[in-house]
Order: sequence, then structure tokens, then C-alpha cells
Amino acid sequence: MPRFAANLSMLYNDLDFLDRFAAAARDGFTAVEYLFPYAYAPEQLAALLQQQGLQQVLFNAPPGDWDRGERGIACIPGREAEFRDGIAQALRYAQALQCPRLHVMAGLVPAGADAATVRATYIANIRHAAEQAAAQGVRILLEPINGRDMPGFFLSRQDQAHALVAEIGAANVQVQMDLYHCQIVEGDLAMKIRQYLPTGQVGHIQIAGVPERHEPDVGELHYPYLFALLDSLGYDGWMGCEYKPARGAAPHATSDGLGWLKPYLAKAH
Repeated sequence: MPRFAANLSMLYNDLDFLDRFAAAARDGFTAVEYLFPYAYAPEQLAALLQQQGLQQVLFNAPPGDWDRGERGIACIPGREAEFRDGIAQALRYAQALQCPRLHVMAGLVPAGADAATVRATYIANIRHAAEQAAAQGVRILLEPINGRDMPGFFLSRQDQAHALVAEIGAANVQVQMDLYHCQIVEGDLAMKIRQYLPTGQVGHIQIAGVPERHEPDVGELHYPYLFALLDSLGYDGWMGCEYKPARGAAPHATSDGLGWLKPYLAKAH
């Protein structure tokens, strides 16, 4: 049966970030993910998780200068020292939060950069991250992101990500399969799931409606079919609810939009 984690960077955005943990727990979530924890002390976040009975299942490594448009630096030549410092910081948080997965954003390909150099930089950086993470049992995740939402992102297709995982050759490197991004770039989701899930290389799944990235029951995808398919294939990991509530930041917008989730929570109890 699917297990769902609330993405606190997108859900409950009518509340201050630190208040979103309690809101997610009240709505029946037992796990959370979010983009970045670095604005808060790890001990503060760990205490919130413990207070609310929540598991931290995923967050992102530092992305470079997010406010200036950077979306990861793993593929950017010349930023290797900064990348390594970021991985060290992320792993300190992962240890404090008992988080077993770390998403490392690939980054935007620099204008005019040599493609072979960019790819080699990315592979070397991910190998370093994987080596450091393996010591504390953390998996490094690579996520293809669609070029409509993030033009110029290094990694956009499932086959590209799986080929990189094979080339990197580290047991703790896996693919973060976001069905929203996959549908926009490739479609044919059921066949993609059937193709890649049995490889053991899918370490986490995320969901959202397409095309507006609202609740999973809004848009062109029929998630009950996909959830049943994942069950039939034995997927027992988490599904991150990384979507924007259709009612935005209106009071209780997230909670009021969870009708799609309630049948699955009922089965869990």
C-alpha cells in the first residue's frame, strides 16, 4: 500500500514552516520531506520530528545560490570545493534528522560549457557524494526535472538518470522518480514504472497533478491506477506529495484538498 510523505516546502504554505510539521501530523501523515533544512538548526528540526511522531525521508543538498537562480552545482566545473562542502553540511543534517535519502540537484548547464566536461564533473561529484554518504547509510538520489519548469537543467529523462547511475557504479546512488516531471517530459508513465522499478534503482517517488502541479486528483493523470501498479510491483518506499494546493495559501488549503489521500489513510489504520 502506498506510503505518503508531506512535502513541507509546498504543502501547508498558509503556515510558517515550523508549524507545518504539526499540521501534517494532524492530517495523518507519518513522514515528511522538503527542499532545504539549512535555515534552521538540525536539533530544532529533529525535535519537531520527534514531537510529532514523523520520519524525515528526504531533503536536498545545498543547491548553490537558490535566490539567484542556481538549481544545484553538481554539474558545474570549477565549483567542486563548494559542492564537497555542501555534501558535508547535508550529511550532518541527515545524521541529526535520521534521514536516509539525500537528493543532489544536478544544476543548470553553464552557457557555452563543454558537454563532456559538464558530464564528467557531474559523475565525479556524485561519486564523491556517494562515498561520503555510504559511511552513514545514506542514499544519494538523482532526479530528472522537466525543462518547462527548469530550463537548462542537466538531467531531464529517466533513461539518462538510470544510465548515469550505472556509470557512477555506487550501490547507494538511485533515481528519484518524480511522476509529474516524467509525465511532462516523456509520458507513458505506467510503462516507465514497469521498466525501471524492477531494476532496484528507483529510491523514491514523488507525485503531483499534471499540468498545474496541484493535488494528484486534479489533472490528466489517474493516480489510483498508478498507485495500484506500484503496489503490484512491490514498491514499499515513500511517495513524496510535492504539489501546490489548488487553493494556494488560503487557510486550510492543504487539508481541504486531501480528499484523494483519505482512502489510503483509512486502509493504513
